[in-house]
Amino acid sequence: MSPVFQLTCDLIRRRSVTPNDAGCLPLIDGRLAKLGFHVEMLRYGEVDNLWATHGEHRSPGQGPLLVFLGHTDVVPSGPEDKWQSPPFEPVVREGRLYGRGAADMKGSVAAMVVALERFVTAHPDHPGRVGLLLTSDEEGPTNLDGVRRVAEHFRQAGEHIDWCVVGEPSAKEKLGDLIRVGRRGSLSGTLTVRGIQGHVAYPEKALNPIHAFAPALAALAAERWDEGNADFPPTSFQVSNLNAGTGANNVIPGSLTALINFRYSTASTAAQLRERTEAILARHGLDYALDWNLSGESFLTPAGGHLREVVVSVCRDLCGLEPEQSTGGGTSDGRFIAPLGAEVVELGPVNATIHKVDECVDVAELERLPDLYQAVCERMLLG
Repeated sequence: MSPVFQLTCDLIRRRSVTPNDAGCLPLIDGRLAKLGFHVEMLRYGEVDNLWATHGEHRSPGQGPLLVFLGHTDVVPSGPEDKWQSPPFEPVVREGRLYGRGAADMKGSVAAMVVALERFVTAHPDHPGRVGLLLTSDEEGPTNLDGVRRVAEHFRQAGEHIDWCVVGEPSAKEKLGDLIRVGRRGSLSGTLTVRGIQGHVAYPEKALNPIHAFAPALAALAAERWDEGNADFPPTSFQVSNLNAGTGANNVIPGSLTALINFRYSTASTAAQLRERTEAILARHGLDYALDWNLSGESFLTPAGGHLREVVVSVCRDLCGLEPEQSTGGGTSDGRFIAPLGAEVVELGPVNATIHKVDECVDVAELERLPDLYQAVCERMLLG
């Protein structure tokens, strides 16, 4: 068994459903510490985070610093009897390694560890620093104590990251066919529209919040928030949940709750979207409360960025592919690192089975992934 295959299997066997790391990080800590990495375990709340660095500059703020970013937590398996084999017992069938986290993203984590081991063994006195940042809180609903919190720690400590490679599964059909060079921002809101409860036979004595909200909802849905730009599609607005009523058909409800979300480009900011939304609600005379939650701002590593060019060249040279350079998909923890001033690019395995029953990764591509990450190290730090 190769080192990356063995480590991936060892990680899959650990039932690390968010935020439980289940021993993944201590396993990696032990490996890197033996090679001279300076390793810190950063625990916030119930979340474990690992920060490991290697290089001639030990003080925060000195660099350049190339960081690999990943997570050890996985989503729940769902009904285990729906899987062809137990989700936390790695199994190979027809050239694919099956198990929860195989693609998202224990395979990438293992490949990063192996690549860093190879790099520092071959170049113990390399210029600059390499780092590995791992969290057990990427798949959860809030991400409060994972990379978001670590980024705050870095900001306070004066730690500057120049380049960050995120191991999220980015490929569509083959390793290296797509990389992500940015992500849309995500802004959510919980909107409560207040009315007056009453009997449906006496509407003049009540105020139906559903009726009151309907014109405002139509206006929100019809609004053209921006035109996007060369790197991003236009900002989208969606209502993901709408709830009102007592369950009785003869009662006008007293309130309505709507969950809304913006996936927005760099053509807009969260502040602009909040302001415009509230202006539309006010224009329709609603009595409302709106609680906002900013999951992350949009970010982009522009064309011409050194990391972006290197990752493209690595995919071209080692995979024989010209990667699509995309800003699509949802969000990733890269959204917390980019505001620190880092160029961020996502490079990982095929994402076709992530979060699904029978999640898997192609073994041959898993074996090649450390080569890609090691090549990024060498081209970024050695020239």
